[in-house]
Amino acid sequence: MRHGKKINHLGRKASHRQALLSNMASSLILNKRITTTVAKAKALRKYVEPLLTKSKTDTTHSRRVVFSYLQNKDSVSTLFGEVASRIADRPGGYTRIIKFGDVRHGDNAEMCLMELVDFNDIYKKEGAEKKAKTRRGRKSKKAGEETTEVAAAADAPEAKEDPKKAAKKAPKKTTKKKDTE
Repeated sequence: MRHGKKINHLGRKASHRQALLSNMASSLILNKRITTTVAKAKALRKYVEPLLTKSKTDTTHSRRVVFSYLQNKDSVSTLFGEVASRIADRPGGYTRIIKFGDVRHGDNAEMCLMELVDFNDIYKKEGAEKKAKTRRGRKSKKAGEETTEVAAAADAPEAKEDPKKAAKKAPKKTTKKKDTE
């Protein structure tokens, strides 16, 4: 039984596992994406997400705490500079694991790509506007616009008809299928 065993030991002693996760976290922060096994990626996600949250507050204490985990000055400065500015408004979930579906030839380990979410430009919508986050329902703006258009049309009798209404009034064209005999 594995009750209460939350940590994946990854087949290593504690010090080796700590060094592995530290190096992988530094590589992820510096390169923005790494290729690794799924098991290591899931362990790394639990390791690096709190560090990314800690980087949102740029204080000496948080820098020292993050440095104690990463042991790399370049990755700490990149984390608090470039990465922290990109993830400032994100409430969590800073990493993404994309499974390749293929396996490593030597040991049949499932491979994946782990990346920082805000640094992938493929999934970003360029024209999308950010909406305010709320848990309440919103009234649509279209409903308010239609009521003003209807009121304006009632005031001006010579105003043009609404194109949607004109399309409904127009008879639909029907096409007959030719009999092929």
